[in-house]
Amino acid sequence: MAKPELKDTYPLYLNNKAAQPNTDLEVTDKFTGEVVFRTALATPEIIDEAIAGAVRAAEPMARLASYQRQDVLQHCVDRFTERFDELAYALCVEAGKPIKDSEGEVTRLIDTFRIAAEEAVRMYGEVQPLDISKRADGYMGIWKRYPVGPCSFISPFNFPLNLAAHKIAPAIAVGCPFVMKPASKTPLGALIMGEVLAECDVLPEGAFSILPASRDGADLFTEDERLKLLSFTGSPAVGWDLKAKAGKKKVVLELGGNAAVIIDKDADLEDALERTIFGAFYQSGQSCIGVQRIIIHADVYDRFKQMLVEKTSSLVAGDPKDRDTFIGPMISEKEATRLKGWIDEAIEGGATLLTGGKLDGAMLEATLLEGVDKNAKAMNEEAFGPLAILQTFDSFDDALAEVNRSTFGLQAGIFTRDLFQMFDAWDRLEVGGIVINDVPSYRVDNMPYGGVKDSGLGREGIRFAMEDMSEIRNLIIRRK
Repeated sequence: MAKPELKDTYPLYLNNKAAQPNTDLEVTDKFTGEVVFRTALATPEIIDEAIAGAVRAAEPMARLASYQRQDVLQHCVDRFTERFDELAYALCVEAGKPIKDSEGEVTRLIDTFRIAAEEAVRMYGEVQPLDISKRADGYMGIWKRYPVGPCSFISPFNFPLNLAAHKIAPAIAVGCPFVMKPASKTPLGALIMGEVLAECDVLPEGAFSILPASRDGADLFTEDERLKLLSFTGSPAVGWDLKAKAGKKKVVLELGGNAAVIIDKDADLEDALERTIFGAFYQSGQSCIGVQRIIIHADVYDRFKQMLVEKTSSLVAGDPKDRDTFIGPMISEKEATRLKGWIDEAIEGGATLLTGGKLDGAMLEATLLEGVDKNAKAMNEEAFGPLAILQTFDSFDDALAEVNRSTFGLQAGIFTRDLFQMFDAWDRLEVGGIVINDVPSYRVDNMPYGGVKDSGLGREGIRFAMEDMSEIRNLIIRRK
């Protein structure tokens, strides 16, 4: 891939238009630590103006024909495809994501908008008979979905393209104007999306604003009563606090996890090894559905442990721009130091370090632990980094109980060939999704995705997000 050039400065997008009120936000190359570009930070006045614009745009957005909304989304698909290398390189630099993984995320960005373009013309309603008793004789009902109105989106640093897309694309498909706050560490992907959307004259003024912002004024994204829905992806502590402040608006939360994968005794261990390594250490473990707990049947524990240690210790770490790199930097040295502290704490509490554990700036080695105390942070909280913990089980009931012991419930993976156990797990696991013969890290962008317990509220996936971004409007007809 030819190295695309990044600009020195980037604007924010206010009511569909580029604006450069300042260049206050510095964004760094997460591997070198150097500032690579600057972008504008939205002031409280700018955020207020964006919300007012979204309110004005609500009715004309709702009246856009479905083919017009589809055309906007298809334009995005075409332009993102044309700018594929630029998007991948920008992501690699601002997030420290290995270039192969960055290219994979751009592919998912395009998929997500393509799915939304298809769903934009599938907003069906229903004719409902109401004459279920004598008093309703002669009545019928018809209902349709109608956009809920101005939406507020807050997206995270770890998938700054695709997780922003999972908010923006369904909003356009359903006809909701929006204001978005991208993560300050990784704003560029969302700003490029704004640049592409700004090319679409059919969108009414105020249809979108994409606003990097500091804490000053950011409460407007959550608390302003003019906004009818808040969709937040990020940490549980922040997410649940925002929900408490959101007032009457709908709230969708996609939060954290410490996902588990079960390796049963009948699993194909070679296949399970490749997928578990991917699930645990893909993009340095900075995924809410990354494999943090590996629960292995006692009959194959020693063998699978040896396989995991050998494979993990051979992973290539380094510059994410190098195509051979698998482990890049964490998002910041602060986060890497935090997780190194959890690893050290677990070892002090009796855990055994099987491999990894060394820290150099924001680069933390892929790390495997066993014998971790069940009260340790590394076991119970979201690591969000290159750490996985090995556990053993004798009965499948025990394995399911261990998965459910977590306060999180996003997704779980099970390597098994037992059909009964598959359906048993589906009934009993307290998670939003169960992946059979793969890791919990697997996601397809049209499926319902989200968690229970501390992992969140509501579901993403284009069609399901469109349901959250709309409300049923009923028409009752008296025919005689």
